[in-house]
Amino acid sequence: MLTVKRIVLDVLKPHHPNGLDFAQAIAEQCPACRVTLTVSEMDEKTETLVLVIEGEDLHYEAISDSIAAMGASVHSIDEVAVENRDEPA
Repeated sequence: MLTVKRIVLDVLKPHHPNGLDFAQAIAEQCPACRVTLTVSEMDEKTETLVLVIEGEDLHYEAISDSIAAMGASVHSIDEVAVENRDEPA
């Protein structure tokens, strides 16, 4: 079974919600995950973020939907770690 363990995203978001609220909303989409948010650039209206999400079985669609619901957009998927747990017969 293939599972996504880590996703690193380049995200553009408005100043509101703040980084803490934004990271918590992402974490709600993936139980038992860890979310790390780093602001890499800021201008008058937006912030560019590096968003690192790590967990056992991440679902990109739920994460990207949550990002869009907060008025942000994913610029790129910069890193992905996928694990294959199928045991040979």
